[in-house]
Amino acid sequence: MKYIALLRGINVSGQRRITMDALTKMFVELNLNNVQTYLQSGNVVFQANETDSKKLEHRISFSIKENFGIDVPVLVLSADTLKSILENCPFEKSKEAMLYITFLYDTPNSIDKQSIECRKSANEEIVFFEKAIYLYCPNGYGRTKLNNNFLENFLKVKATTRNWKTVNELLRIAS
Repeated sequence: MKYIALLRGINVSGQRRITMDALTKMFVELNLNNVQTYLQSGNVVFQANETDSKKLEHRISFSIKENFGIDVPVLVLSADTLKSILENCPFEKSKEAMLYITFLYDTPNSIDKQSIECRKSANEEIVFFEKAIYLYCPNGYGRTKLNNNFLENFLKVKATTRNWKTVNELLRIAS
């Protein structure tokens, strides 16, 4: 089965550094196949016989702790799940340069959408879909108040955010 692993918070501002070569080697040592990384920010496409993504998340996270000495939340999605998330994007494809997806590691107990939406800036849009949140940020992701840290803290679940281009490229690599 083809999977995409999204690692939270590595290689950001020179912190929690893991080289992609070392990460690839670690994945191979876990008997994961056809391992490919994308960018330096913790995106890994691989194949595995394991069908339980939670077991894969735990194995990978544990191995990162053992090999690199850092705790890294890992989200593993099947290629089919990622494809579904992309296909269900409610925004026009013409806006893709300003689209982001925040992936939730777990389902929040509750989502007070109104409290989240009142933090939007002018022209921003946010749409909730299962364990993903679609963001349209016409002023740039760096300026939105709906950033990953806010959503994590507000929803009380781990999350990681990727731009539209990255998510599409990960699916292309997995295909």
